[in-house]
Amino acid sequence: MLVIVVESVPPRLRGRLAIYLIEIRAGVYIGNPSAKVRDLLWKYVEAGIEEGNAVMAWTTNTESGYDFKTLGNNRRLPVEMDGLKLVAFYPMEENSQLTDLED
Repeated sequence: MLVIVVESVPPRLRGRLAIYLIEIRAGVYIGNPSAKVRDLLWKYVEAGIEEGNAVMAWTTNTESGYDFKTLGNNRRLPVEMDGLKLVAFYPMEENSQLTDLED
């Protein structure tokens, strides 16, 4: 099983992904392609992402049963610890709305 989630990407990339996978919600694609097609799809994402962001997760023969990659601006960062892939968060940026409310 493969899942690709994209945000703020050009329509041409979304169309390309829809050729190979089913779009079950806006920007959420699922399917069961081969590893070769999965790698090809990620190359399409890398080439066409522009200012957006993406995550790709797939089942694999690991302790957790899955692996994933991310690309683009996002607060989440994949981190490997003792053979397990986890997600770390970058600190939140200062919220300008809070400073506006204080004035």
